[in-house]
Amino acid sequence: MRLLATRSFTINDELYKVVDLLNKTLKDYNLMFGLSRDAGSQTMTLSIYEV
Repeated sequence: MRLLATRSFTINDELYKVVDLLNKTLKDYNLMFGLSRDAGSQTMTLSIYEV
């Protein structure tokens, strides 16, 4: 896997739905999306990978 990009956002529970949609829709393009909560802050990081 190769990391293509990351972006941090304010915590929003709806972001999980967006990541799920992106993974289901774009899997045929060898892209994978991840979402992590940043410990100690009020942000989440979206990561885009090429697989």
